[in-house]
Amino acid sequence: METANIVIIGAGVVGLAIASRLSEHSESVYVFEKNKTIGAETSSHNSGVIHSGIYYPKGTLKAKLSLRGNAMIYELCEKHGIPFKRLGKLIVANGEHELKELERLAQNGRNNGIEDIRMLEADDVRAIEPSVHADKAIYVPSTGILEPYDLMNFFYYNIMKNGGVIALDTEVTGIRKSHDSYIIDGISSGEKFSIRCNTIINSAGLYSSRIAELAGFDIDELGYRISYVKGDYFRVSGKLPVKRLIYPMPEDKGLGIHLTPDLSGSIRLGPNAYNVNHIDYRVNSDVKDFIESVQRFLPSIVEYEVHEDSSGIRPQLIRHDGSYRDFIIRNEADHEMPGFINLIGIESPGLTASPAIADYVSDIYNNEIKG
Repeated sequence: METANIVIIGAGVVGLAIASRLSEHSESVYVFEKNKTIGAETSSHNSGVIHSGIYYPKGTLKAKLSLRGNAMIYELCEKHGIPFKRLGKLIVANGEHELKELERLAQNGRNNGIEDIRMLEADDVRAIEPSVHADKAIYVPSTGILEPYDLMNFFYYNIMKNGGVIALDTEVTGIRKSHDSYIIDGISSGEKFSIRCNTIINSAGLYSSRIAELAGFDIDELGYRISYVKGDYFRVSGKLPVKRLIYPMPEDKGLGIHLTPDLSGSIRLGPNAYNVNHIDYRVNSDVKDFIESVQRFLPSIVEYEVHEDSSGIRPQLIRHDGSYRDFIIRNEADHEMPGFINLIGIESPGLTASPAIADYVSDIYNNEIKG
């Protein structure tokens, strides 16, 4: 039977970042990806935003890793020539209720250590974005954009340079503990295989609950079951008169339908957020709903042609009472699975946080697992 030191399940941006980091100092690092390309699902079906960390409760992994990841991604991009734009973001509010929530959100960002947040009055908003209507707005200069595949390709080539192995078209079908190691069964390019390894890192994204279940975890008892939250995007034809990312106030399941320029200057609307039971990337939403939503803060959107673009699905952890759930990133030694690290519910800001998550997992590995 073939052997490995570390097996990472999932070659999305987070799995690749972890493999890139661990392969710098560890030998025999393998990445198994069931799709035929890296980053085929959540990692490439998103807005490509470098988030600031303003939305997440203080002290959570989402808040800490987003703030750290924001700085790390800009550093990586500048050092290695990865294209990006630090556009800045406006979070706009209209009406008394939204204004109160805007103040709360700004304070939450300050509590999280985001030092460059500014509150703008209506005149200030018009001065920098004349087409945007807002009674007030938060300006977050540290928000930016990149192309997710540019970042993933950087991690991919770093893994290869470090001697790691990335096995595509390789699906894990079974995991069993064997004394002080694990045996993984799977199918790679149509052929069955088994491999023994010392450490497993479950970074399977949309399939992370399934991988945990394969390993014997009771995902309902532990709160590891994810739900699929889908978001659709539409694209604007022509040059929309905004320079920055423009966001409304966040909603229950997401950040609201926002305007995101890409590196070419083209602008997408979305995503919205709704629950689905299976993975399907067809756009199901009505363009009229998107236009009406955006019209509240960008009246001129009605003058532009808006057409269907794409969709994405994120793995969201939700408590039964609907309350907030943080990332799960933990060594499962207390569940009699030492050397098994679960990453579950890694949704937004997973792209932004990916290098910081990699450092976090590396610390777990070096301090709790490595012999």
